[in-house]
Amino acid sequence: MLTSISISSFAMLIWYCFISLLLNSHSFSAAKSNEIDRIALLAIKLQLHDDPLGFTSSWNSTTSENLCQWRGVTCGHRRQRVTKLDLGNQNIGGFLSSYVGNLSFLRFINFSRNNFYGKIPDEVGRLSRLQYLILAKNSFSGKIPTPLSRCSNLIMFDAQNNKLVGDIPVEIGCYLFKLENLSLAENHLTGQLPVSIGNLSALQVIDIRGNRLGGKIPDTLGQLRKLIYLNIGRNQFSGFIPPSIYNISSFEFIFLQSNRFHGSLPFDMVANLPNLRKFVAAKNNLTGFLPISLSNASNLELLELRDNQFIGKMSINFNSLKNLSVLILGNNHLGNRAANDLDFVTVLANCSKLENLGLYDNQFGGLLPHSLANLSNTMTTIDIGGNYFSGTIPPGLGNLVHLNSIAMEGNQLIGTVPPEIGWLKNLQSLYLNSNFLHGYIPSSLGNLTMLTLLALEINNLQGKIPSSLGNCTSLIMLTLSKNKLDGVLPPQILSVTTLSLFLNLSDNLLSGSLPSEIGNLKNLVQLDISGNRFSGDIPGTLSACTSLEYVKMQDNSFSGSIPPSLNFLKSIKVLDLSSNKLSGQIPKYLENLSFLEYLNLSYNHFEGEVPKKGVFSNKTRFSLSGNGKLCGGLDEFHLPSCPSKRSRKLIATILKVVIPTIVSCLILSACFIVIYGRRRSTDRSFERTTMVEQQFPMISYAKLSKATSEFSSSNMVGQGSFGTVFKGIIGENGMLVAVKVLNLMQKGALKSFLTECEALRSIRHRNLIKIITICSSIDFNGVDFKAIVYDFMQNGSLEEWLHQNNDKLEVCNLSLIQTLNIAIDVASAIEYLHHHCKPPVVHGDLKPSNVLLDHDMVAHVGDFGLAKFLPARPLDTVVETPSSSSGIKGTVGYIAPEYGTGSEASMTGDVYSFGILLLEMFSRRRPTDSMFHEGLTLHEFSKMVLPEKVMEIVDPSLLLEVRANNSMSRGGERVKIEECLVAVIRIGVVCSMESPTDRMQMRDVVVKLCAAREAFVSMQDGLR
Repeated sequence: MLTSISISSFAMLIWYCFISLLLNSHSFSAAKSNEIDRIALLAIKLQLHDDPLGFTSSWNSTTSENLCQWRGVTCGHRRQRVTKLDLGNQNIGGFLSSYVGNLSFLRFINFSRNNFYGKIPDEVGRLSRLQYLILAKNSFSGKIPTPLSRCSNLIMFDAQNNKLVGDIPVEIGCYLFKLENLSLAENHLTGQLPVSIGNLSALQVIDIRGNRLGGKIPDTLGQLRKLIYLNIGRNQFSGFIPPSIYNISSFEFIFLQSNRFHGSLPFDMVANLPNLRKFVAAKNNLTGFLPISLSNASNLELLELRDNQFIGKMSINFNSLKNLSVLILGNNHLGNRAANDLDFVTVLANCSKLENLGLYDNQFGGLLPHSLANLSNTMTTIDIGGNYFSGTIPPGLGNLVHLNSIAMEGNQLIGTVPPEIGWLKNLQSLYLNSNFLHGYIPSSLGNLTMLTLLALEINNLQGKIPSSLGNCTSLIMLTLSKNKLDGVLPPQILSVTTLSLFLNLSDNLLSGSLPSEIGNLKNLVQLDISGNRFSGDIPGTLSACTSLEYVKMQDNSFSGSIPPSLNFLKSIKVLDLSSNKLSGQIPKYLENLSFLEYLNLSYNHFEGEVPKKGVFSNKTRFSLSGNGKLCGGLDEFHLPSCPSKRSRKLIATILKVVIPTIVSCLILSACFIVIYGRRRSTDRSFERTTMVEQQFPMISYAKLSKATSEFSSSNMVGQGSFGTVFKGIIGENGMLVAVKVLNLMQKGALKSFLTECEALRSIRHRNLIKIITICSSIDFNGVDFKAIVYDFMQNGSLEEWLHQNNDKLEVCNLSLIQTLNIAIDVASAIEYLHHHCKPPVVHGDLKPSNVLLDHDMVAHVGDFGLAKFLPARPLDTVVETPSSSSGIKGTVGYIAPEYGTGSEASMTGDVYSFGILLLEMFSRRRPTDSMFHEGLTLHEFSKMVLPEKVMEIVDPSLLLEVRANNSMSRGGERVKIEECLVAVIRIGVVCSMESPTDRMQMRDVVVKLCAAREAFVSMQDGLR
């Protein structure tokens, strides 16, 4: 009995020991494997240089805590190995250690929203069990590791918003067959989308937007039959959109925006896309008609096709698109400017979820339908600017209470601004500029307390600015320019302290003083009140606007001196106070404003010393024309020196005694010069001819005869007062030249020859005609022969381009930028003659036929036969002589009016001629046109249209290229072009003023024309 019990107990003991041994053996093995993970985690921690939240503080080798209890670490139940590592959104910074590859049981990694940098280690490819790799929103750099393709169980790879470079590895498309989500957006990836991606049949999401990927989209993309989301926007993909993608019935979201795709969309594109919810192909080069099949996309929520080249009538029937919330088709060529272009708006009223309607910058025409007011009550944005709508603004818009943006600028709308707009309490921006609206600004706009942007410029609005606008306490921009608003500026508006971007009230009829409340606008950057009737002093409180960078107050009647307190405008870049009645001295502090780029104080009554430092040290950065009592300044302006008080008293005494004596001497000297001059005239002509022949290389008559085929009529390219111009070829290199043969039988021809040679012998400028050689000889008949040889200008004269009177030139219109460039070339040439030649030179006969254009359309001023060298006296002096018109030299229409009363040639005379030339260039009307009679001149005609109607006189052909590029369609660009033209015509008008003292100097002309060109070019660049 005992024996059997003992044997049984012993057996049980043996079994217990065996089981215990097995258990202890397994625990030892698990502990060993667990230690590998511990070491790997601690190695990862060592590379983390920043852990501001202490997230990994529990990762410590000295603690007895199980690593599976560490924050962010999850282990499997069976083996206690690390299967999940989640450090997301902890602001952790550092490298990702290669030891991560030792966590061989990892299935989930989330390091998103941290500050990891450096490369993604290749060792990640050792994690064969990995399913989710989430590295989004860090600073990982380098290439996507190719070994990642070994993670054959990977379902999601999300590395968006990093700094990854290089190609998407082809291997990803060859091995990751379980991949469902590939998110590589917002990196720096290059190359093409690999063809192998078509093998990933499980893919549901591809997000590679915001990279530098290019080339064509592979057709294999159409093999991904489970694809729901595709975003390849903001890359450099080109070619056609693969038709195969329109057969993926699972598609819900397609984003193709901001690439270089071309071609048209298939007419049946949604036939196999029943689930399509969002389709975005904006900013490409797509053409053709909008697919009518879009009418069947019943689940469509968003359709954005803006910034393409779609054409034609809107053919989509919106009746079935009940879920549509966003429709943006702006900046295309949709519509036919026809009356029924917007019939579809009535149907859009059935889209009860519609929020955003963008039809701007198209060709839609006809009356603006009042059914616009019947759109869904959920509407937040209506943007239909830059079209050809006419009619009135629907008052019913006031019922769309959730609207926060209305843009109808750049159309042909008439009528008034509906007071009902004031009901839209949520409205934040209102653009009604560049239309033909009239009437008063409704005071109800003052109810729009959330309004930030209000643009009503370029209309025919009248009356006073309502003081209720002062209730719009969120305004950051207010533009009311180019209307007919009058009265005083309500101080309540200047209490809107949020005004920061722009306050533009220019070109109205506002009067009175500028309220002292202007000082409330401490954050204002741009202030433009030019072209009004403001008077009184400039308020010193303006100095409180310390953020001001641009201040334009020109063309008003401000008086008094410039306030000393403006010294506090340390950020000022442009200050224009020209054409006012300001007086006193130019403040010395202006030269200490370090950011001041341009200062215009011209046409005021300033006197005294001109500073020399800061903005005054560069003649192109400031203008002081029309201030006759200034002294000092830069030497190149040739202003009189500023006398001291003692010297002023001495000068007054000397003048009283000396002047009578000087007058007597001058009379005697004049008599002697007249008598002696007649005797010396013949000798002087001979001496001048000899001197000219010594200063220029000479060419023989025989060579010139040969070069011009014996002065053949077929080579004649022009004829002037003193000679004929022939085209010729001289030299071994076959240089093309223009040969001006003087008609010495014509009175004054010899003098013209000598004058031109003397004028051009020592001056060099890219915009002046260049003398190559001269001929002073006798012809084959023994008759005196004189000719001047110039560079040949292949594009003829400006006269021929403006008035198309040369059938040898291809008939072609000058573009706006070409005309601006030519105007600047001519102005630069005259500015050089006036201000950089010693002695200064007056051209004397500036007109289109004397402006020649070379192969690159660069202008060169020629024909110096009437040029004059100015004596040493103040540069702009007009010397009066006894009244006589018998000696007038020049061309009718371009001659300054003072020349007709006997005044000598002066720089102001050239300025007048340039002003007329400039107006002719932009209006294509000669000053002698038959329309100018009974006191009407080209000057007066141009002056009358400033500024509101300047487009009425500008030559339409100048705008052909601009219109072709669709850059005038949107109101903002049209305004900028008009501003450019207003500036140019205004320059022409000021230059051609009747009084010489009212004209600009050529240095100021160059600055202003360059500024106009820069504004136009920057606008054009912004459209590209």
